[in-house]
Amino acid sequence: MTPETRYAKSGEVHLAYQVIGDGAVDLVFVPGWITHVELAWEDPLESAFLRRLASFCRLIVFDKRGTGLSDRVPVNQLPILEERMDDVRAVMDAARSERAALLGVSEGGAMSALFAATYPERTAALVLYGSFARAGAGLMSEDELEERLEALERDWPHSLDPAVPAPSEAGDEEYRKRWLTFMRHAASPGAAIALLRMNSQIDVREILPTIRVPTLVLYRTDARFGHGASAWREAGEDPITPSEEARYLAEQIPEARLVELPGADHLPWVGDTDPLLGEVAEFLTGVPHAPDPDRVLATILFTDIVGSTALAARLGDKRWRDLVGRHNALVRRQLERFRGRELDTAGDGFVASFDGPARGIRCAQAIAESVTALDLSVRAGLHTGECEVVEGKLAGIAVHIAARIATQATAGEVLVSSTVKDLVVGSSVTFTERGAHELKGVPGSWSLFAIESVGD
Repeated sequence: MTPETRYAKSGEVHLAYQVIGDGAVDLVFVPGWITHVELAWEDPLESAFLRRLASFCRLIVFDKRGTGLSDRVPVNQLPILEERMDDVRAVMDAARSERAALLGVSEGGAMSALFAATYPERTAALVLYGSFARAGAGLMSEDELEERLEALERDWPHSLDPAVPAPSEAGDEEYRKRWLTFMRHAASPGAAIALLRMNSQIDVREILPTIRVPTLVLYRTDARFGHGASAWREAGEDPITPSEEARYLAEQIPEARLVELPGADHLPWVGDTDPLLGEVAEFLTGVPHAPDPDRVLATILFTDIVGSTALAARLGDKRWRDLVGRHNALVRRQLERFRGRELDTAGDGFVASFDGPARGIRCAQAIAESVTALDLSVRAGLHTGECEVVEGKLAGIAVHIAARIATQATAGEVLVSSTVKDLVVGSSVTFTERGAHELKGVPGSWSLFAIESVGD
């Protein structure tokens, strides 16, 4: 029986999801490029794979926005990685899952890694299969990517070769027909192209060392398969994501376990699935309850009023206190609007945290613009990094870096680290380079970028 499709709401977008199974462990299946939660059950290979997962867990599957049964969105407004990660949270909330393991496949691995680092208290474990940390594993140059996108637009979905993700099924004509039907129903050409372009820009390398949940990294490699299946890869391994990407993930994520599996298929439900399912089942059902996390990934915002000392002296204590009170009220309204968490008020400035850098950027820009109504100017600095949780508050080097970045900003300017810039790639936010800077008390040289515009 096909599970019932329900809808979660993330912002204004409705996300199709299903729940199957009643195991002790919740498992969110975070998919790759394009999906369709109902057509998946019509494919005997994918259906069998999902039912095996549901035999030992409570399985949650969903369609990413713009694909499958989820809301179609304008192709020029497809979500950045942070928003896609937040969609996972929305689906978990709708499915009443307080804490779940995540199984990220292909591009879904980057989403899952970002979620695990940002919400360790909601992540029981992390499983990455056929995943990568950077730019589609660097398999294509910019020219090759453009050629690929042009081919997709010319002849969607027939320009796709089913042998690329599933070389062991290359000779099965029935499989080919199912594949093309699935892709045609799962996404429009514009959505498929936009998603592929976004995936080519993924880069989560810097957040991998901040992950503090049990992690299993799986990849397939076997010289008996894959030869001649695609011009993309000629080696006998996963034809889309090479083995070095899996090894990199395992090396960078603390205490991650790396397992090599037989086969060359990128799709996890194709080929010999028993070893893969066995590893996942053993890993998840044997994971003990993790202690409360003492480190999380967060985006830290520092703001302060420019020229406050001189202004306070000119206005006098009472008028200055009144002005600061109005300033604080404006800042808190913006923090509430962008889901920021106030950590502290330092003199005439604020320290706040966000679970996504794009929201932090938009909040900082909104604060800088709104306080001009009070004839004030603020400067702001943002950095995303691993923070210590100390008695419910955030501390650590990432907080200090954000503070130092703020001191480099001019009146009305929002400065960010390169980490923040890399994590919002593909968004409407544009930047201007501000060069390399030495930050007081922080080792190394730091490339800083000013927010030029945040778009819609």
